[in-house]
Amino acid sequence: MTDSLDALTSLLAGGRVVVLSGAGLSTESGIPDYRGPSGVARRHTPMTFQAFTGDALARRRYWARSHLGWRLIARATPNDGHRAVARLQHAGLVDAVITQNVDGLHGAAGSAPVVELHGRLDEVTCLDCGNLTSREEVDRRLREANPDFVAQVDAVNPDGDVDLPDEQVAGFRPVDCGICQTGMLKPDVVFFGETVPPQRVARCFDLVERARALVVLGSSLTVMSGRRFVIRAAKNGIPVAIVNQGPTRGDGYATVCVDAPLGVVLPVLAERVAAGASV
Repeated sequence: MTDSLDALTSLLAGGRVVVLSGAGLSTESGIPDYRGPSGVARRHTPMTFQAFTGDALARRRYWARSHLGWRLIARATPNDGHRAVARLQHAGLVDAVITQNVDGLHGAAGSAPVVELHGRLDEVTCLDCGNLTSREEVDRRLREANPDFVAQVDAVNPDGDVDLPDEQVAGFRPVDCGICQTGMLKPDVVFFGETVPPQRVARCFDLVERARALVVLGSSLTVMSGRRFVIRAAKNGIPVAIVNQGPTRGDGYATVCVDAPLGVVLPVLAERVAAGASV
């Protein structure tokens, strides 16, 4: 790994780097990855946009599960990996972060700018009037509407969803928009079957095309949503580095691959590179 880490250090030292992060970066904050070493197997199919908007029972199940999952996400704090990325940004070596995560931990660690490709769990949108509400406010209203709702959760998925048997969600009452009173509320995240807003995708492509290097952190790149940026970088001759535990679907495009825990590698990397940048 030493040779790969040296190559990654040299790549970052040149600056103008864009980071693409995935769920693997947040595992050390207590949010399991789907596919990495700490991954948890789902017992239910991820909620699709079509099911959420078209089926009241599916919507109730989602809000019951997400109501509990949000409490765990809200307690999560940035780990050493998030802080290392922020340090590299503050040193002027990383121009921007594109994250597939919806937990807000990059911003909490001090990173800016951050493009949250799949949205944020701490905001809720009304699908009718478009109003944005804080998740804290919606959580308060859900607690008031469900004072007797009690369920035990062992683990939360990266999208804030949890696994609950149907009998535990029976009787759960979702709430409508507090502004228009009747609008359907949905966490301001991209569901399966839903597309990322085109302007957001275009901004990410622009960032990648202007970068000198693209560094992927904690993503298996299984879905095209993130992998397309790796493909674009490689097509344009922009070096790609990947730091992840286990193989990824982007390894064939990478010039550097480091298979190691991010919470271990990134602080060392930041110490090497940021210290050199400040000399």
